[in-house]
Amino acid sequence: MSPDSPIIVLDSGLGGLTVVRALRNVLPGEDILYFGDTARLPYGSKTGATVTGFVQQIIAYLRPYDAKHVVIACNTATALSLPAVRTTFPGLSISGVIEPGAKAATAAAGAKQVPTIAVLATEATIRSKAYERAIHRRRLHARMLLRPAPLLVPIIEEGRDATDPLVRLALQQYLGPLLTHHMDVLVLGCTHYPVYKELICKIVGNAVRVIDSAEQCADDVARRLKIRKLLNDAGPADGTAGQDSPGREQPPRSGQLRCFVTDDPARFQRLAPRFLGVAIDKPAWVAPDELYGHAAPDGGGRLSVPA
Repeated sequence: MSPDSPIIVLDSGLGGLTVVRALRNVLPGEDILYFGDTARLPYGSKTGATVTGFVQQIIAYLRPYDAKHVVIACNTATALSLPAVRTTFPGLSISGVIEPGAKAATAAAGAKQVPTIAVLATEATIRSKAYERAIHRRRLHARMLLRPAPLLVPIIEEGRDATDPLVRLALQQYLGPLLTHHMDVLVLGCTHYPVYKELICKIVGNAVRVIDSAEQCADDVARRLKIRKLLNDAGPADGTAGQDSPGREQPPRSGQLRCFVTDDPARFQRLAPRFLGVAIDKPAWVAPDELYGHAAPDGGGRLSVPA
């Protein structure tokens, strides 16, 4: 791999595009490969073994692109599969979204002796206790409030926006119990949820700091690449910086985004701008059958496929 190698970002569906958006803000010159496992979402109601198998298959499928870093842009997959996936691909730099989110949450709690930190996430992420462990490593005496929100991902994937009465009703139902406990910080523990961040901030009020794990994840990736000297600082894509006219420089190249999905590319393309802020080309379709039993790299044989 080299600084020119791409970054892989993967998720169960559209939500990981919030991480892509944050990455493009922080690292505009980086090429990104995005994989949305739309045929097998949601991950939040599945077992750890199943989610781990899915993530392993996706990374193995994309391994020929020689990525310099992989972002598991799904809180559920990070919580359930990150250690196992790192073991499967020992030569590959892989990170998730939970540690950066936990770090930002504890920082946002400030100097309060016993802050109340709430996490809104999928059922699987809550069951994993990954946020509890990550936050308590940094703030032992933090009071944790954990709230599963199983309806939000399907609602978001349906394309419902923040003006939809059903969206407001669901958010009020999930956030109401947290508000009664006077939380100081709210972590959006799913990369889908930032789509409703503005509405969530209105519901919880200005006194509550809302943490977007997608933004924190992008900063973490930039730090990791800088340490490894793999940031893409290239000029224009055609390599002609400063050659058109003496004393003038061409603007830096813009990184390319290429998307893959396992179901309904046209729908993904239609909904993606809500998460990314810009239109995208039609994604490539990858049939789930192409992923099952995909050969593992580095002599690892076949990836285990959950029964």
